[in-house]
Amino acid sequence: MKKTDFRKFSTEVQDEMRVKAVDAVLNGATIRSVAKIFGVSRQYVGKWVDLFENGGLAALRGAKRGRPTGDGKKLKPWQAAQIAKAVIKRTPDVLELPFALWTREAVQQLIYRRFDIDMAITTVGNYLRNWGFTPQKPVRRAYEQNPAAIKQWVEVDYPAIKALAKKENAEIFWGDETGLRSDYNIGTSFSKKGQTPVIPGTGKRFGCNVISAINNYGSMRFMIFETNFVTKTFVTFLRQLIARAERKIFLIVDGHPVHKSKKVRVWLDNNKENISLFFLPGYAPELNPDELLNHDLKRNSLGKRRAANKKELVHNTRSHLMRRQGEPDVIQNLFKTEHLNYAA
Repeated sequence: MKKTDFRKFSTEVQDEMRVKAVDAVLNGATIRSVAKIFGVSRQYVGKWVDLFENGGLAALRGAKRGRPTGDGKKLKPWQAAQIAKAVIKRTPDVLELPFALWTREAVQQLIYRRFDIDMAITTVGNYLRNWGFTPQKPVRRAYEQNPAAIKQWVEVDYPAIKALAKKENAEIFWGDETGLRSDYNIGTSFSKKGQTPVIPGTGKRFGCNVISAINNYGSMRFMIFETNFVTKTFVTFLRQLIARAERKIFLIVDGHPVHKSKKVRVWLDNNKENISLFFLPGYAPELNPDELLNHDLKRNSLGKRRAANKKELVHNTRSHLMRRQGEPDVIQNLFKTEHLNYAA
């Protein structure tokens, strides 16, 4: 099929084609088939999808015709330093740019807005490489997170806990809780091209909850419960944890109110020879390896097959967690991500 010269269309028609093409791809069509339908190259369609994923609809409608050539100007050293600092310290939305992430297009617009330099996209890419930037998947963090507290935990608090555990011959575990619901969907589903798959649902929702604890040697403990997470539930889990332990337990958890409740503190004081509790900094789930176990559980227990009732959901959950208990290497791998190397 003869390719269409996309540059000959009006700006309005180009915008509409981009939006429709990306919508078709997101609904399951292949880039090859969409390119054929619109009479353009696969490279065009692939670029549009990338623009949408990085900048949303605003990036599609704001894209320029053809290859941006720029005006040949270069950044002065002080200008380059300003742009590099902005990329490191700010996000595009904070600078009122129509992008969620720092892409070449986003940096290109920032340069134009700051210094009135219409720079070619390839030149922007060269600058980013020279500055030592590479495209990476971002980590989501809460606005309330305190960077100083994170640094304190990684460099001071946890090493102190580790040293104390060695002195008291204690075993360090990381604990967390999560909920599983019958209407949770994850992953993709096969369907006819152009037809978004529909997942049949029911108003009869059901679920269960899990509390677990893991260590960097590959051990894992868990308890499934169907009630709300309250003090009694947590104390029951702590009892089970020390009952199976051969030495004292150091358990690291987040600042959930139940973890810090008065009844829990009293129970811990009465059992201080067997267990001690330590708290992660606030709003820092990426520092807890047990969070990754929760993601693994939802992806494999809920994402691969749908339970027909609560009994089956509990069975699927227990089966997956028991399987993971027999795979210590999988648990150990949870500690090998960038933000958890400190605990490996």
